[in-house]
Amino acid sequence: MKLLTTTLTSLPLLALAFTLARPGGSDAGTGAPLAAAQSGAQTLSISRNGSRPSTKGPAEYFTGSVRVDPLFQANAPARASGASVTFEPGARSAWHTHPLGQTLVVTAGVGRVQRWGGPIEEIRPGDVVWTPPGVKHWHGASPSTAMTHLALQEALDGKVVEWMEKVTDAQYGAQP
Repeated sequence: MKLLTTTLTSLPLLALAFTLARPGGSDAGTGAPLAAAQSGAQTLSISRNGSRPSTKGPAEYFTGSVRVDPLFQANAPARASGASVTFEPGARSAWHTHPLGQTLVVTAGVGRVQRWGGPIEEIRPGDVVWTPPGVKHWHGASPSTAMTHLALQEALDGKVVEWMEKVTDAQYGAQP
């Protein structure tokens, strides 16, 4: 057990030694790691939970009670953004498309998703839905159960979604 303890506690020192010993891995004059020696080095950013206010899904684009919790915006040159969206029972988005597609990851509840001309599909926690670019679709909760999903999409020329007409009660009420 002593050997294991020594090996595990030595790992950070071994990593530092490797960084300093490899060619180009340190500032030749000081032995300091290059990342620390370079001025203007990029740092990571942490957006703390609770620092991004929730918003109501606009009635123009949603039917029923919908809460949008922004997770992250695109940081150039990246163009991906994400949000956690919660639909109360019976709530849903309007028909819409995404210029570069969209991935949904269902995290809670029971929901529905449908592409134009296709059947309504039931979705549950752990399901991942990929909607290709330009495919007209909607998503929301089931009639009796709320649903939350992560929505991930990329912007094209600053735009992530093209909103269209609302899903009618008759369209939503079709059996999955």
